[in-house]
Amino acid sequence: MSPTPGVDRRTLLRRAAAAGLLATPAAGLLGGCVGGGDAGTPQQAQGEKTADNPLGVKEDAELEVVIFNGGLGTKYATDVHIPSYKRKFPKANVKVSQTEEIATVLQPRFSSNTPPDMINNAGSKLMDQGALVQAGQVQDLTELFEAESLDLPGKKVKDTLIPGTIEQGTFNGKPYVLNYAFTVFGLWYDSTLFEKNGWIPPKTWSEFTALCDKIRAAGVTPYSYAGANAAYYQYLVLLTSAAKIGGPDVLRNIDNLEDGAWQVDAVKQAAAAWAEIGAKYGNKAHLGLKHTEVQLQQNQGKVAFYPSGSWLENEQAKDTPPGFTYAVMPVPSVTGSDKLPQTAIYAAAGEMYFVASKGKNPRGGMEYLRHMLSKAGAKGFTELTKVLTVVQGATDGLTISPGLTSSEAMLKAAGTDYFSYRWDTWYKKLDDECRAATNELFFNGGTAEKFCERMQKAADAVKKDQSIQKFTR
Repeated sequence: MSPTPGVDRRTLLRRAAAAGLLATPAAGLLGGCVGGGDAGTPQQAQGEKTADNPLGVKEDAELEVVIFNGGLGTKYATDVHIPSYKRKFPKANVKVSQTEEIATVLQPRFSSNTPPDMINNAGSKLMDQGALVQAGQVQDLTELFEAESLDLPGKKVKDTLIPGTIEQGTFNGKPYVLNYAFTVFGLWYDSTLFEKNGWIPPKTWSEFTALCDKIRAAGVTPYSYAGANAAYYQYLVLLTSAAKIGGPDVLRNIDNLEDGAWQVDAVKQAAAAWAEIGAKYGNKAHLGLKHTEVQLQQNQGKVAFYPSGSWLENEQAKDTPPGFTYAVMPVPSVTGSDKLPQTAIYAAAGEMYFVASKGKNPRGGMEYLRHMLSKAGAKGFTELTKVLTVVQGATDGLTISPGLTSSEAMLKAAGTDYFSYRWDTWYKKLDDECRAATNELFFNGGTAEKFCERMQKAADAVKKDQSIQKFTR
């Protein structure tokens, strides 16, 4: 898993209070380590700020980096970004580790005020980003974005980024998170299989269901996702349909916990449409499978459409057989009067990276992000992961893979009609509830009415809970 869309990355993508990080957001959070000036905070490395060292990194200070080992792998860190950092600070030891369970591994270290300096917060067991910000555990990245670009003299880092990047990691007006991978989400398929069978990617809902009938008749599951750990892939698709039906304000209102936001007609129509797909064209056995298991079935020609972000091609590289060609299409229009065109997509900066404010070397952590945001750093990342970054022009001159080529074409066709939401990374309780509600809707005969009522009840509870900090956009 990864980017989100993330994307996971999710993912586009996600947090892990369930792993034990969160008792209540205000009381008991992270062992009571709220704020930035506790006596337990270690002495932090500090160097002289110069034109060549705008963040004031101490040249011989050790830097500790933790990377999520999922769909993007870790080679981009070990082979691109760490060598770049070491070239600039050769006296510094860069300690890197990887894990598939970020929250499980790092929770004790945040609780004891001994966190690593830079963390890639991704996967199905990631840290509760909103709660970390609320607890004062995350470094404000304003200095990073105001600093000069590493390899574009005269340009600030913020001026090298795709518009909306900084906003995606902003919490109540301050940037705390770098969402690095620019992830596009859609329905993925094997274009070779489709061409062989004469299956044309659909644009309308009637075309979609008609094609699903043909695919089912051919002995292939038309559409599926993994219920065990990737239900958010499917709720992203559902909410993409809702945004296309009712416009992007549908998602903004959900983010902002507006009264009745989950019960508007656009969400009900989208939920009803996808409940029908689950009932007629899904595979109930996939409720208990993990994402890689369903993705492998797609590689084996057993699943036609699979919802995911643009990390998918890289994540499945080892299992993709010769002749399988990844391609992606937008979610079909549900009605003939959708407010957004069929080409509109969910796309956003994803794959969260943050610096621990109470680490030993937060300035080194920010500098590491500056290397990631260099043009060379971004290009190297894309070469190794087949995923775009938020750095403008970083793919210039690259020969890119079929899946990434398809992603770029879909993004280009969308133009300005792309959108995203934030509630899933802001409120862990809503993410948990929506995963369960989505599985019920798709696999267990749930109804649109029950889905919307269930989610509205959960949103109302979060809104009323004074211990949970609220965010708006």
